Amino acid sequence: MTRRMVRLTPDRLEALGRAGVPCHTCVRWELDPVRRARLDRTADPLAGAAAEKEAWLSHVLREWGSCGRVALVDDVPVGYVVYAPPAFVPGADAHPTAPVSPDAVLLTTAHVDPRHAGGGLGRALVQAMARDLLERGGIRAVEAFGDTRSRGRCVVSADFLARVGFKTHRAHPTTPRLRMELRSALTWRDEVEAAVERLVGAVRPRTSPAPSLRDAETPDA
Repeated sequence: MTRRMVRLTPDRLEALGRAGVPCHTCVRWELDPVRRARLDRTADPLAGAAAEKEAWLSHVLREWGSCGRVALVDDVPVGYVVYAPPAFVPGADAHPTAPVSPDAVLLTTAHVDPRHAGGGLGRALVQAMARDLLERGGIRAVEAFGDTRSRGRCVVSADFLARVGFKTHRAHPTTPRLRMELRSALTWRDEVEAAVERLVGAVRPRTSPAPSLRDAETPDA
């Protein structure tokens, strides 16, 4: 079984929908409440929501760049995360612990197919997100609205966020806002790389230095 983390694109978003992963037609974050209500009154709300989600993703990709990661298992999409600056996420303003801090990117969605739960895919997706943001530079943290009841389909479980390194930034009984400093993620990455280097050095066989030209010469008789 092979696992890969790849960028979220409109094609991969559509593939997630075909694979049965929810959130393909959820626009809780992408639209403000007024536009969501207007969409609900259309003849085919699900088709309209899917089109709005794809349009939103394409817009963010053009204006800001990559805004998600998809987990592939044997090339089949089984989970994903979506993140973007607060300016691109009007639905976030409706939460009681809003607004998001101005120095942070917002993690809106994190989902793994239940059939693949418990294998570390959720943590791997969050780490892939952190790696992407660290490489961009100029971003200090990631924040997310957590659900303490684990009932909201489109709100990440607060317990999951805590397990992968987020800490409560603004408390609330049902929808706290949590934060993960990217600086700590960078420190973690450096520590892992240093540990690997020490391990490689410990198991690499020692070699004798090559003889110098002087050592190789025969003394005059």
